[in-house]
Amino acid sequence: MQRHFPHLEIVDLARAATRKPRAPLLFVHGGYCDAWCWQPLFMPWFAKRGHPVHAVSLRGHGGSDGHETLFGASVDDYAADVLRAMREIGGEPVLVGHSMGAAVIERILLRHPLRGAALLAPLPPSGLAAVASRLLLQQPDYMMQMARFEEGHVTADVLAALRPYYFTDDIDPALLREAGRHLCAESSRALFDLALQTPVMPPASDSPVFVLGAAGDRICRPADVRATAAQHGVTATIVDGLAHMLMLVPGWERAATPLAQWVDGVSNGR
Repeated sequence: MQRHFPHLEIVDLARAATRKPRAPLLFVHGGYCDAWCWQPLFMPWFAKRGHPVHAVSLRGHGGSDGHETLFGASVDDYAADVLRAMREIGGEPVLVGHSMGAAVIERILLRHPLRGAALLAPLPPSGLAAVASRLLLQQPDYMMQMARFEEGHVTADVLAALRPYYFTDDIDPALLREAGRHLCAESSRALFDLALQTPVMPPASDSPVFVLGAAGDRICRPADVRATAAQHGVTATIVDGLAHMLMLVPGWERAATPLAQWVDGVSNGR
């Protein structure tokens, strides 16, 4: 079921009948995409395990309103969208964020206690500027194509150049084509927010935090993921292979399984 209401799109998937209902999940996408990225694989898999699952498209993304003012949307605005989605779905969901979505959840953690926060392929505490600087030095072609992408020039050549950084070579071609249809511009204000070093601030509570990265991620490398985990006082889980868009590539279960195990522990009070 897909619900539309002013300014926000939430995609819902009912849980399968199980003996013991599990915690609801709210998935938050990363930059340049929308809630669709969770729908092909992660959402059905978690629903079959008994979780009510939901995914939100942040303002200016997917079916949400705000495309015309996207350039001015801040990370705090995105956090407000997630908090609104939480109120809409109810049930105190565990938040699962990818890349920029993980940074949005981190912003929420500074002010609000959460049942649980899972950060997948998160940016390092040093911010997006550190990642961009590394890519500029090591893969200048990536930064050149991203500049064209941010200007709205989403051509086949641009997508072909960006593909190795986000997907594995063996991704389903049909899934890749559909992913291309969901790519979108990103807020320049939010990118500026993410470029700055994340201030080390005490969280609002001792909310459980889970941090996971992929060994094959060329954007948020394992070292970046471990730095984020250290800031939250936890040990990062690094899975073999995969790529930045770990929820869409073959082997995605290697990321979903430890996430599910951690969510079960949160739900059981461990």
